[in-house]
Amino acid sequence: MSGKILFVDQSGGMGGAEMGLQDIAAHFRARCSVLLLSDGIFRERLEARGVSVRVLEMPAAVRGVAREGKFSAGMSALPGLLRPVARGYSLARAHDVLYANTQKALVVACLLGAAARRPVIWHLRDILSLEHFQSWLIALAAFLGNRACARVIANSRATAGSFVRAGGWPDRLRVVYNGIDASEFEVAPAEIARDGKFLVGLFGRLAPWKGQHVLLEALALAPDVDAIVVGDALFGEDAYAAKIRRLADQSRVRLLGFRPDAYALVRACDAIVHTSVAPEPFGRVVVEGMLAGRPVVAAAAGGVPEIVEDGVSGLLVPPGDAAALAAALGRLRDDPALCKRLGEAGRRHAMAHFSLRAMLAGVESVVEEVLR
Repeated sequence: MSGKILFVDQSGGMGGAEMGLQDIAAHFRARCSVLLLSDGIFRERLEARGVSVRVLEMPAAVRGVAREGKFSAGMSALPGLLRPVARGYSLARAHDVLYANTQKALVVACLLGAAARRPVIWHLRDILSLEHFQSWLIALAAFLGNRACARVIANSRATAGSFVRAGGWPDRLRVVYNGIDASEFEVAPAEIARDGKFLVGLFGRLAPWKGQHVLLEALALAPDVDAIVVGDALFGEDAYAAKIRRLADQSRVRLLGFRPDAYALVRACDAIVHTSVAPEPFGRVVVEGMLAGRPVVAAAAGGVPEIVEDGVSGLLVPPGDAAALAAALGRLRDDPALCKRLGEAGRRHAMAHFSLRAMLAGVESVVEEVLR
């Protein structure tokens, strides 16, 4: 069955949601377009892969609505959506199904879907909990998922469960794990200066809930362990990024910012750490470390325990527990055989369960189901 798909995403930057969408959109490039609500490098990457892109910039009031924002701010931003929705109407009418990839995109896609009389699929990539969102945003997401979406794709069972606990209807849900192209990690390790110490890497945007500060605290308890942190603030977390830079000046960590050679840097590390202090919806960086054949130490919450079996394909530690993280890093530092065993088992597991092919097949199945 064929049908044209309009993907909608709020960001022009490259977060985890955008990294997933660029693979999905490239797969459907012959029958899709992408509508971005902000311009940036994401458009460039999509176009480089042959994907048709249209940008409709959102007004500042809409862009300013944050996860922790008040209900009044959300309501005052609604009128700002009318003009972009009107401008996107003909684009929506030219497609058979709309596919919202992010939270703000969900609102726009539902308005466009209602106006153009097109079904909407929502790819839910967030844990709907008070640790991540204000209560009114959770209620709005569940309402739109129930009343305005034909299907909701969740990126883990943990994410799906949060939708149901928020009042979402289970019959709308389909779980499709994120998939990553393993061939991306068939690269030579990056050249990085090191003095013989055990080197760990933490990859991802700088944000309080991502927990980079936990690694910095753990390093004080783990002698002979050095670290690199790759990533920067992406969605207004500049105060936290400044805090991490100050702390890094006093510890054995190098902040490298965003790097185009991130996969080569993963390969240069002895181990990969994941430090989120709130439940992680999926844990893309965990899978990336596994695909690179590196032992992973990850925070055991959200979707991460669906990826890592403790002691078999990686090590799990309680979220926010710097002492437990330090102990796990020390264990790896002192046991090269354990590093090798976990790295090899993790790679086999990731290739078997979180492949790009499996994700694309899952998404295509949901799209065809809605089109039927």
